[in-house]
Amino acid sequence: MKKAELVYNEILYNYYELQNRKLTQTYLSKELEISLSTVNNALKPLREMNVIKPNPMNFVVLDPYKMLLFWATKRKLQADIFYKTRVETSVSGIEKLMPEEVIFAAYSAFKFEFGEIPADYSEVYVYAERNWRERFPERNGPPNVIFLKKEKILEKYGKVTTIAQTFVDLWNINTWYAQEFLKKLEEIVRR
Repeated sequence: MKKAELVYNEILYNYYELQNRKLTQTYLSKELEISLSTVNNALKPLREMNVIKPNPMNFVVLDPYKMLLFWATKRKLQADIFYKTRVETSVSGIEKLMPEEVIFAAYSAFKFEFGEIPADYSEVYVYAERNWRERFPERNGPPNVIFLKKEKILEKYGKVTTIAQTFVDLWNINTWYAQEFLKKLEEIVRR
């Protein structure tokens, strides 16, 4: 994930999960352990699109949904995939096999965050630092276990991706059921 995406994730996490619309560049820089210039560069297109309103001491999020869509169009999920394989068991069985250190993404994140699923799904996406080949060896067939590169900073959000990152990752998955999850998630973020 690019550093600008970490900035968008943190802003939207503050907005959706913490109900905090006002942030500072200094806060983002310290929280994400990135330079102020990186934060400033990430915010530039948001200012130009009137997604945030800069003030002398902070900025205010004006249109989080527009920001979410902007990030979704910039996200390159495929570039973060570093291992995928097939496991002959149900998705709930695969989820139970996952090591403690992974962060659930996409469909599983939605299920664990909201306690429901708008459609059946057949893949488990996780952010991890390694591929766990010994637990999930390479097999032929359509992959149903997908490992994405985990940035260490993502651990601060817990065992599932943030609402915003779940949305953005689902946006970049090309299945009919990803669209069903997105519709439901869109209802949640537009409330």
